[in-house]
Amino acid sequence: MNGKIRALRWWMIGLVMLGAVLNYLTRSTLGVAAPTVLADLHIGPKEYSWITGAFQLGVMLQPLCGYVLDSIGLKLGFALFATAWSLITMAHGLAGNWQALLGLRGALGVAEGCAQPAGMKAVATWFPARERGLAGGAFNIGASMGSVLAPPLVAWSILVWNWRAAFLVAGALGLAWVALWLLAYQSPDKHKALSDAERDLIAAGQEAHLEDAGTRPSLLSLLARRNFWGIALPRFLADPTWGTLSFWIPLYLTTVRHFDLKQIALFAWLPFVAADVGCLFGPAVVLFLQKRGVSLVNARRGAFTLGAVLMTGMMFVGRVESPYAAIALLCLGGFAHQTLSVTVITLSSDLFRKNQVATVAGMAGFFANLGVLVFSLLIGGLVASVGYDPFFVALGVLDLAGAVLLWTLVRDPAITSPGPPNTRPVTVPAP
Repeated sequence: MNGKIRALRWWMIGLVMLGAVLNYLTRSTLGVAAPTVLADLHIGPKEYSWITGAFQLGVMLQPLCGYVLDSIGLKLGFALFATAWSLITMAHGLAGNWQALLGLRGALGVAEGCAQPAGMKAVATWFPARERGLAGGAFNIGASMGSVLAPPLVAWSILVWNWRAAFLVAGALGLAWVALWLLAYQSPDKHKALSDAERDLIAAGQEAHLEDAGTRPSLLSLLARRNFWGIALPRFLADPTWGTLSFWIPLYLTTVRHFDLKQIALFAWLPFVAADVGCLFGPAVVLFLQKRGVSLVNARRGAFTLGAVLMTGMMFVGRVESPYAAIALLCLGGFAHQTLSVTVITLSSDLFRKNQVATVAGMAGFFANLGVLVFSLLIGGLVASVGYDPFFVALGVLDLAGAVLLWTLVRDPAITSPGPPNTRPVTVPAP
């Protein structure tokens, strides 16, 4: 064991998670700074919806990000995208009007679309099947944690300097992570600190039918598979919740609940802390069901369904009088969303080959961000006339439809594949 690191796979997913923290910190910076930025640059809600829409259009190119990661490798690909998003974030501090912000947000979306495909590729590469849910949950904590850090960091930067400094700080942190990533990450077959025992554990826990085929993924063949649509369509319905929490809640708290900047710094991060708990709760539900004989895919569908039921609490955010009750319901929404989101995202590594995982995650991410884009544009165009309440009601019911689609479209290979079991996974004990 000389020179070997115990449980190295968890150190690697921790490194990926840190990248996700900074990915979501940089993308959340504008949402937190929005009240100040919009006032300073004289931007209205409609223009702001176009700005957030530009980001969603950019991040919808996740299939391109996934294809690049599958083609040139995770280490180099993730480093290139992270360098780009860090520099683009810093450039936000130079914007002088809404048109400049719109262009920068579009470019940022393209670069930041790599996060989910990269995380899923790392999970599929480094973890046996029985640990992928927990590893995916750990990775997705990065998304929540970045959004947790954004309100206090951005508010502090604005109070000490100005809103432009907030983007410079966030971008600089991203560049520091790139250096750490290039220094520390390697794939399991190349990492010199990986012990033989852990390498065997990872290999023994992989499904035979999901082994790397050694070819580039075919987009058309993936689009023809119903399991892809069983992941993509529920994500289309689920992700508007995350977009609303990230981009619109600070404005909602300011304009409807009359919070000032300090109150936003105190409360706007709480739903994302709840989301962190949801990242671990979803995999825990899956393990609970598996121990009772439920197949892996059905256990994931069960966890998604539970999260969808909990999401119905979002319907009442606009109807409660107390702003603190509204914050509590937003926390429930964050918790429920990540409970189901981490579950459906992880399915890409359960249903597709390793050389397809990043591409599938990216393609599903296209539909997830399309949902965010449509929802954000509707809010921007209608909130002045109908208020926020109809949108909270919609968020409370969309995931129930997603659960129906997940159960209807996805086929469980453990049940549908003929012959002997095609996995070697979940019975392998940890050393």
